[in-house]
Amino acid sequence: MLRPKISTAVLALVSAGALGTALAQAESRPTLNLYGATGLIDMPSAESQPDGILSVSTSHFGPISRTTLSFQITPRLSGSFRFLGIRDWNKQFCPPNCAGANQFDVYYDRSFDLRYQITDEGRFLPAIAVGLQDFVGTGVIAGEYVVATKHVVPNVKVSAGLGWGRLGSYKPIGSPLGERPPLVIGRGGNFNTGQWFRGPAAPFAGVEWQVNDQWTAKAEYSSDAYEEEAARRGTFDRRSPFNFGIEYQRSDALRLGAYYMHGSEVGIAAHFILNPKRRPGGGIVTSAPDAVKTRPSRGADPEAWSTSWLGDSESENELRGRLSRRLANDGVQVESIRFDGTTAQVRIRNLTSDAEAQAVGRTARAMTRVMPAAVEQFVIVPMVGGMPVSQVVLRRSDLEALEFDIEASEKILARSQILSAPAMLNDGYRDPEAYPKLSWSLAPTARVRVFDQNAPFKVGAGLELSGRYEVTPGLVLSGAVAKYLFSNLDDRPPLPDRNGLHPVRSASYFYDRDGDPALESFALTYYQKLSPELYGRVSLGYLERMYGGISTEMLWMPTNRRWAIGAEVNYTAQRSPDQRFGFSLPLDMFQTDGCTPSFTTGACGARSSYRVVTGHVSGYYKFDNDFHVQVDVGRYLAGDVGATLSLKREFDNGWRVGAFVTKTNVSAEQFGSGSFDKGITLEVPIASLLGRPSTKTQEATVRPFGRDGGQRLDVDGRLYDTVRGYRADGLTEQWGRFWK
Repeated sequence: MLRPKISTAVLALVSAGALGTALAQAESRPTLNLYGATGLIDMPSAESQPDGILSVSTSHFGPISRTTLSFQITPRLSGSFRFLGIRDWNKQFCPPNCAGANQFDVYYDRSFDLRYQITDEGRFLPAIAVGLQDFVGTGVIAGEYVVATKHVVPNVKVSAGLGWGRLGSYKPIGSPLGERPPLVIGRGGNFNTGQWFRGPAAPFAGVEWQVNDQWTAKAEYSSDAYEEEAARRGTFDRRSPFNFGIEYQRSDALRLGAYYMHGSEVGIAAHFILNPKRRPGGGIVTSAPDAVKTRPSRGADPEAWSTSWLGDSESENELRGRLSRRLANDGVQVESIRFDGTTAQVRIRNLTSDAEAQAVGRTARAMTRVMPAAVEQFVIVPMVGGMPVSQVVLRRSDLEALEFDIEASEKILARSQILSAPAMLNDGYRDPEAYPKLSWSLAPTARVRVFDQNAPFKVGAGLELSGRYEVTPGLVLSGAVAKYLFSNLDDRPPLPDRNGLHPVRSASYFYDRDGDPALESFALTYYQKLSPELYGRVSLGYLERMYGGISTEMLWMPTNRRWAIGAEVNYTAQRSPDQRFGFSLPLDMFQTDGCTPSFTTGACGARSSYRVVTGHVSGYYKFDNDFHVQVDVGRYLAGDVGATLSLKREFDNGWRVGAFVTKTNVSAEQFGSGSFDKGITLEVPIASLLGRPSTKTQEATVRPFGRDGGQRLDVDGRLYDTVRGYRADGLTEQWGRFWK
């Protein structure tokens, strides 16, 4: 009886879709399912989101809630991180069996997905995709699938596939690839490769009809029996494999849905969609740049070409002052200027622009309006942390000739040189207001704690006063003080067993509880360029909210190369949780179930203070497709030794989306739930959000667990990210804004 019902439903929707095609004004576009992945309702489809799309989905039906972050990593490859909550988890088992996972009224779990689109949809052939759901972890929702999707008419598409794992649990057709071995969960975080595409396989199918630009109807036949949630634990009554839904596209950034699930439950979903290739706040509002001023011919105005001013300190200092005043509105500070015959070398500091090439371009334009006609060559030296990073060498005549050329950006880049700057620059006429320089801000701040077993989301919100005092070139004193206005971070989560590891990050609860107000950081940092391609940094003080001490770093970044190598050594002490000036640790930081705190070392021991030497050797590489990879090898805060692999995709407007994984000599049992450290990173330029110039970024790291293994010092101002935007590859990436 099931086959005729699904066939009739599909035919009815296809017929209705054919009749409604004339009413639709837009092509059918890929939608997301309740797992936050591209698909129908609960089942996947074979389509891909547009390249680079980032989505956050929240869905709820019956006792099940899912929150998912998905990213279209490449045009064919996508990944998802999900947080799952299942209510009434223990009602069949507790009491008296309140132990292990059965002790929780709401069971929380994390999962990762990967999917790859093998083929695009063609005239006759469907799109085909293969996917892994919850492929690393506890395997609560683990499953694999192969699925095909084809449009039968422009606004109606049909998907059909074969699922394994939980996607093969309802009326399987056999085990075509062999039996599925039992899942060994351990501490979680394992790649359960032995299970992939093994065991019973079951078919699923569905249809999607885009009624018009806003409304979409969906129907599917699900191959997920919900054996654990419905059959074994009775959290809801699964009566049918059929799901039905209607979705409303409120805007490009928001999609809402309502569903009737499995013959018994009502579901809702909201999908928030971001395209990192576009600025959410629209274009950046800035002042108009100076127009290039063309010099008169030598014959028409020989006086303008005079060089009599050369060597006249008063005239040269006046030129620097005029250039400084002209660039002030553009957020560019002129540190100094130096003349050498027909060459003018200007050292600048970019204070506001999120595109370094734009700061260089505006400086070049302003120089055409200030420099005497005899100056033909401009050498613009971006300064970062008092260090000269690069030299952009331009001919003035090229600026005059290309300003209105339709290919101006490409041509001026081809005629320019981007070179390493020497470690030391000859002094010129320095702006007396360049140093010392004080800047400060008072802004909202928030600290979020997610994924503990008591509650999935906790937050503290308040204000942060931050300041930066640049004493001399390369010497910076900075700090920040925060005060919560609202917080539920003092709700204590279940603390992990120590297993011999010192609580370096799992103790964050104590810092959230006691640090209000908190001295987040207060440090003196010295930057020094040691050679044209070698940079150095030393930071001393309260380096982050949990650690203080001294951090030293060197970075070798060869000119016009894709790679760089760095080394860092830190001697740090753990700060008191009140985040003021002390380094003593409270006894209750070491309290765990079955452990009596004492000032001894060992699995359950406490220390009155904690000091550790950490360090890493780091390698960096930039690929052609905007991917950046970083490998760090060394010693971490808990004294463990290992490596971290980080991969980021960076977009032209400064957005960065990435993932990392760390494996050290800490065993899965020592590390605790999750087995090893891993997570997702997101960096968003403030200018992109506000639509106004800013060099600041907002960073977020999503970790499934806050454990102690594989944790690095969170020191600000590391060299690679500080200087790479002003090197040849960094400037070239954003050269399209040279003329902006």
